[in-house]
Amino acid sequence: MVRVDQWVWAVRLFKTRTAAAQACRAGHVKINDVAVKPAQPVVVGDTVRVWANHREHIVEVTQLLSKRVGAPVARTAYIDHSPPPPVIPPMPRRDRGAGRPTKRERRQLNRLMGKQP
Repeated sequence: MVRVDQWVWAVRLFKTRTAAAQACRAGHVKINDVAVKPAQPVVVGDTVRVWANHREHIVEVTQLLSKRVGAPVARTAYIDHSPPPPVIPPMPRRDRGAGRPTKRERRQLNRLMGKQP
């Protein structure tokens, strides 16, 4: 058996083991939809939900790792069921060299950005 904080660190969901343990204590790591402490053991077949980097990762454990491994090997230790990241449309940009915006264009930009005119 492997501790959950050690496993999420080993499969590279967190950069440090300390960060993984803090996330567990804060309730950001759940095993089978139950918030767990850092020492909770994880077994093959468990579903681990992790909230990290403003995104939820939902992974199913397929292999137990206690030591940090390379990224290609780490990806084989779980099956990723995470939803795709949201698509954020790019900000509209002015053509380079178009000069300063006119008063009308500035009002349109302010309306787009949600600012008061």
